Formats: sequence, C-alpha cells, structure tokens
Amino acid sequence: MASMFGKTALGARADRPGRPWRRTAVAAGVLLALAARAALAQDGASAFAQAVADAAAGDPAISAFYRQTGYAPLWTDAADADRRAAFFAALAGADDQGLPAARYDRDGLMARLQSAQTERDRARLEVDLTRDFLLYAHDVHSGVLVPGQVDEDLKRVVPQVDRLQELTAFAAADPAAYLAALPPQTPEYAELLKAKLTLEHLAADDAWGAPVAARTLKPGQTGPDVVALRDRLTRMGYLPPTSAASFDEEMTAAVMQFQADHGITPDGVAGPATMAEINLQPDDRLKAVIVALERWRWMPADLGARHVWVNLPDFSAKLIDDGKVTFETPAVVGKNAKDMRTPEFSDVMRYMDVNPTWNVPRSIVTKEYLPALQQDPTADGQLELIDSRGQVVDRSTVDFSQYDADTFPYELKQPPSDGNALGLVKFMFPNKYNIYLHDTPTKYLFKREVRAFSHGCIRLAKPFDFAYALLGPQSSDPQGTFKAALDRKVENVLNLEAPVPVHLVYFTAVPTPTGKMTYRRDIYGRDAEIFAALAKAGVALRVKAN
Repeated sequence: MASMFGKTALGARADRPGRPWRRTAVAAGVLLALAARAALAQDGASAFAQAVADAAAGDPAISAFYRQTGYAPLWTDAADADRRAAFFAALAGADDQGLPAARYDRDGLMARLQSAQTERDRARLEVDLTRDFLLYAHDVHSGVLVPGQVDEDLKRVVPQVDRLQELTAFAAADPAAYLAALPPQTPEYAELLKAKLTLEHLAADDAWGAPVAARTLKPGQTGPDVVALRDRLTRMGYLPPTSAASFDEEMTAAVMQFQADHGITPDGVAGPATMAEINLQPDDRLKAVIVALERWRWMPADLGARHVWVNLPDFSAKLIDDGKVTFETPAVVGKNAKDMRTPEFSDVMRYMDVNPTWNVPRSIVTKEYLPALQQDPTADGQLELIDSRGQVVDRSTVDFSQYDADTFPYELKQPPSDGNALGLVKFMFPNKYNIYLHDTPTKYLFKREVRAFSHGCIRLAKPFDFAYALLGPQSSDPQGTFKAALDRKVENVLNLEAPVPVHLVYFTAVPTPTGKMTYRRDIYGRDAEIFAALAKAGVALRVKAN
C-alpha cells in the first residue's frame, strides 16, 4: 500500500527523559485514555481514533487535546500538508538554534510518513509528531536544560507554556508564524544566531590561524612573535592587512580595541590575560554563543520597559529604558568560592534602604566572625552583638569559646555609618537568597579588572547616581529627594512608585546594539558546565565549510 499522506514530510521521535509531567498525572492520563478508548469503541469510532487514544495514553495533555478535537488529525491528513511542512522546516533549523536536532528525529518521522501502511501506523505517527512538536516547542522557547540541575546557583525560574494550551493555540494558528514566534524575540538572540553561523564557518576554515606563542608582547617590540600577533589580529578583523613587523601605534590601538571588546583593561599591552583571549579559537567562542542562546531561552519574554541588568562576568550594572542603556556603573560581584558566587535570577526592586543597618548573614557570622571573636572578644568592634530579645550584649560578659557554628546564640549587626559594609544605601528586591545591590566603603576594588570579591551581593561604584536615576521618574529633584533621606542619619526607606525588574544574568557572549560580538571570561565556570550539559543532551558543535 502506498503512503497515504503524500510527499510532504517532517521530523521524528524517540523516548526521552525529562518529561514535564508528574507520575500521578501520567497514571490519571492512562485511566482517562482507557475510558476514552472504551467510549470510542461503544460509539463505533474509527480505527484511527481508537489508535490515537491508545498512543496518547500516559500523556494527559495530548490525550485531552485529541479528546477535545474529536480525534481529528493535526498532522496526517492531506489537509495538514502546510502544517507538516512548517514543522519539518523548523526542525531542519534546530541545529541553527543551538538545539539537539537528533532529539526530534526529523528524518525518522519523514520516513515513517512515507511508509505508514495502516490506520494504526498513521495514528502512532500522528501522536509521535505531536509529542515531538511539544518537545521542540518547549526546547526552543524555554530551553533544553533545567538550570538548577546544571548548577545550584542557577536560580532562574524559566517561563513555561501549558502543553494543552500550546497544542490548542498551534492548531488554530498559522503554523509557520507560530513556530517562528517560539524562540526569544530579542535583538540579542537574533544577533547570536548570526554569530553562530559565522563562527561555524570560521571554525571550519581555521580562520584565525595559529595561536601566538609569546606570553607578553609590548609596544615597540619586533620579531616573529609580533608578526604572529599581527597576523592573528588581522584575521580577527582588528587590523587591516599590513607587512609591518613591529608593535607600532596601529597594533597598539588594535590590541586596545580587542581588550575593550573582551572585558580587559585597554592598556595596549598584550599581557597574559589578553594573550589567553586572543589565542582562543572560533570553536571556543562558538560554545559561548551556544550557551548564550540557551540562557536567552531561560529569560522572561518581558524584561520590563525599564529594568536593571547586572551581567556578572562583565562586572557591571545597567539601567535600561526602552531598550537603551540610560545608566551604567562598574560592579563587584561574588567571589568564585562555594556559597559566595552571585546566583542568577530575576526579581523586582521595590525600594532603597538609606543609611542601612547591616544584619550580618548567619553564614558569615559563624564562618568568619565567630572564630575571630574566640581569638579576641574585642575584634571587629564596629559590630554589635545582639541577643534573642534584640538587645545589645556587652562582649566582655560572653565566653565565645563555648560556642560553635551550631550553638552560637547571637546575631551581629553594624549600625548605619560611613564605614558600614553596605555603605550608605542598598537597593532592595526582596528575595530568599538575601541578594541585593549596595554601596560599599571599599572603593579601591573598582580599580581591579576582575571584580569578584563579595559574599554574593553586588556592590556598585556609583550608588548615589544609580539612586538618582531610579528616582528620576517620580521626583522633580531626585538628588534632593535622596539627599534629604541621607541627611536624616538614621535608617529610612525610599519606595519606588513603579517597581523595577532586576535581572542578574551571566552572559559571556554579548552582541552590541550594532551587532558586533563582544566576549567576557567565564569567571565561575558556569558556561563550561552548561555547554557540557547541552552536549550531553545532544547539542552538536557544528562547523560549516564555506
């Protein structure tokens, strides 16, 4: 018997882990499917409908969808040709999106579409196409991975779409338009897709040439290592073709531009940090781009017309208004140590705490201050010892040696002051991780290139200017409003009339507004973890010859 579905064909499936429904729901779905099959049998329904009910058993969303459509085909009728074509075209581009293309078995589905002989064959294919559509739709919209399963500091709550609603909406929509709208619709995502394709071609051709052997090169030097650096910068687009063999002004300017594009202090000296970045290959950058695509799929679709954007490996905090940066400040982020790395999540800033009290987190009290107090009860005299009733305790009355991390009964607080660890203002987006943005008295740290020094919170180089920018929409005199609160010399709160979304993110591949790619170092090793997990899920590091 010839194929009953014509020549238009699409994708495939295999059993896969990580289905987004619970076992109890599966059991309920099986019972519903059995009941549906019995009802269909009594009604004398078609063999196709009964086989669809069987094939969908165990998946409540798919079972419910076909029940509500009367078991009408979504994919396998002659009238479904455009829908099939649109889906198979989307699957053909899965690699371009940085997705695990083999996971959707496009070729296998197409082969089955041509070879199906019976109504049961057709029904099983029908349901498998639906399963693969839901899997692809989830992956391209919400990501292949569950962030918290890759790294415990990935606290991001990923946007999800109800699977039954997804099917219902897709069935009623223009299929090509619906599929095109599933990936993130941000300019950054679109530029990353372009960068991915470019890097795949560069990697195939070894386009940047051999790494530079020298550890450090400086302006004024000559020799074969300088020539090697010149050639590599030329291949990377930072220098025009030239025969110059010296580290001249033009090369110095090129090195400075490269440094600026890679988060390195632009001093024009190709030192070890600069050389390490110069010597990375296109496939290294390709991995960063693929990870960035996945990270964008984890982000909320609506970032907020006004929002705060803290990119941890860039050590910066920005205020974004209608897609444009209206304020930016250098930042210090968490140390690269357990329990100190700044987590990634989104929340909403609601107020600023002026002249704040520092309530020292319990982990810091027991790990850092208790041992110091056991050595010297007068240590860290700026901190007050507080008992369970909230009263200040005289340290001379306490034998600190009798306590350990589990039994220490006191809290430590630092009253408002110029030397307070939080500085003179903190910006609050209340969250269970106790993370916020704040001022700091340790201003010298902002001169460092790699600024990972805190216990997890984000310290700002220009906190007062940040406060003025936040207060701008609600005050005709934001500086005066803030200064009045500051001059009170006691802790007080300034509420934001319009709460501002805050996104703590970690992007090492960052397109500029003009589409130019810039990169940052993987300071916590999270990109490496994510790419390893993506590779395990089937994402391929593809190269494409020109």
